[in-house]
Amino acid sequence: MKKAALRLGLAALLAAWLPVSAQAAPPREVRLDYAYYAPTSLVLKQQGLLERALEPQGITVKWVFSQGSNRSLEYLNGGSTDFASTAGLAAVLSRANGAPIRTVYVASRPEWTALVVPKNSPIARLEDLKGKKVAATKGTDPFLFLLQSLQQVGLDKSAVEIVHLQHPDGRVALERGDVAAWAGLDPLMAGSELQAGSRLLYRNIDFNSYGVLSVSETFAERQPELIRQVIAAYEQARQWAIANPDALAELLAEQAKLPLEVARLQLSRTDFSNPQPGAEHVAALKAAAPILLDEQLVRPGTDVARVVDELIAPQLAAQVIGQPATTAGR
Repeated sequence: MKKAALRLGLAALLAAWLPVSAQAAPPREVRLDYAYYAPTSLVLKQQGLLERALEPQGITVKWVFSQGSNRSLEYLNGGSTDFASTAGLAAVLSRANGAPIRTVYVASRPEWTALVVPKNSPIARLEDLKGKKVAATKGTDPFLFLLQSLQQVGLDKSAVEIVHLQHPDGRVALERGDVAAWAGLDPLMAGSELQAGSRLLYRNIDFNSYGVLSVSETFAERQPELIRQVIAAYEQARQWAIANPDALAELLAEQAKLPLEVARLQLSRTDFSNPQPGAEHVAALKAAAPILLDEQLVRPGTDVARVVDELIAPQLAAQVIGQPATTAGR
């Protein structure tokens, strides 16, 4: 009896020492967002790739629609979803301000934002925005794009009147003439170009951060195998998207209720070739770090470079894609 009791005691002690990930059972449901700015999420949802992969384990899939990175991060940080489709800089901003998230996959490299003005606007240069109203969605890539663009010509956010609107409302405000410019987001931006004659005032691919997939640290620790399965499904969707550009445009047009030419314009600005988080992505995010500090979007003294290193977690994607993890992310 004493030996049995000792064995039970040792077993209990070892269980307490085991990492959480070794003890966590798979959930009965996994929750993901989908968004028109994240085309592979539409493929994943429409084709039921993840549902088929998880069905043998008895795991169901719940989809939540996201209008922008800020909403996506709200859902993730509030516990409504397990995976968030966001812009890379938005994820950096979220982690820098205390949200314990990890970026585990790169869905695409889109040029999904630019500064947009109405068809007949007299505005010709970034400097002309001084004193004008500009619509933007706070905490998203377009918002940060706006700040970086202004900084290029020696202006900060106080030089313009930023009108904080969700992306669809920003487009409406631009086309109604309620604002002089809009930090646009595809496919709404492409739609405004083709349907309302709106003009791209300023473009800069280097100010567009990658479209990424993030999870909470707790989920990353407890469910690494499930994350690998989600990444594998995303890889199927990505490869299908590359092989079927016309069908992808048709899917985006159908789902987002867009004219086909709008979907094609959006996708013409989207690169699906590099899904493995790596040094390239880390460098791009670190290059944008100064704007977060200069504009006081993070706490003074925040080491944004360290935040980026802690955010990027390439190992799980590397195990699926078969490329070495080469970043400082853990």
